[in-house]
Amino acid sequence: MLNRLGAVVSAFVAASTVACALLGLTNIPAAAQSSATKRQSRAAKTDLSGVWITASGVYDYAAFGKDEPPMTAWGQAQFAAAKPSQGPHGVKLTETNDKVYKCSPPGVPYIYIQIFPMQIIQTPREIIEFFEYDHIVRYIYTDGRQHPADLQPSYNGHSIGRWEGDTLVVDTIGFNGKNWLDRLGHPESDQMHIVERIRRADAKNLEIDLTFDDAKSYTKPWSARIGFVLHPEWDILEHVCEDNLAFESFEH
Repeated sequence: MLNRLGAVVSAFVAASTVACALLGLTNIPAAAQSSATKRQSRAAKTDLSGVWITASGVYDYAAFGKDEPPMTAWGQAQFAAAKPSQGPHGVKLTETNDKVYKCSPPGVPYIYIQIFPMQIIQTPREIIEFFEYDHIVRYIYTDGRQHPADLQPSYNGHSIGRWEGDTLVVDTIGFNGKNWLDRLGHPESDQMHIVERIRRADAKNLEIDLTFDDAKSYTKPWSARIGFVLHPEWDILEHVCEDNLAFESFEH
């Protein structure tokens, strides 16, 4: 964790880089400069790569909203049976039935509110979210494919993405419904459909708007927004759930 302490961003280096770039454009016609600047700006806004950590929009790193989402009778029953370690109905860790504490994969979107960073890696055909927590990997395919007809349910589901301007729209289905939506025990069934709109608000901040649509668990779709902060000085460290079960050090 030492590489995450005392991090300093050098303003001088950043300013020098910008100055050199501007000097290189002095002999280029104004129209060409404008076009080049727009392309560079668009490229920067659609470059989601980097190491990010959740910074806003989650409540006590436990839920996606302060208010209860509109649950169905089935959803209410599942929620009532949950024994989370967080929130107003929190129990001792020895009593929780949150499967993540037994090293079950958190799945999407629960993984977003774990207190560990993620790295986003972009390739021409996909965007990869590489989570430090248990080194979980999520693939968002951006090569124009559709969801397969014979989809195998999984913890992260199957994700396809497309660009709408500077926003990556991600459509995810195919969840196995084995884990909760969050750390408070809100349900996520195998009918869950999540749409994310991911955009770079500025150089240091990432925003994700999520819409949850799960007719088995909730009476209507509902939405949330979470924010991430860039940490270019961080690396993704080794994390193995079985070797890091001392959650008490984080929660007490």
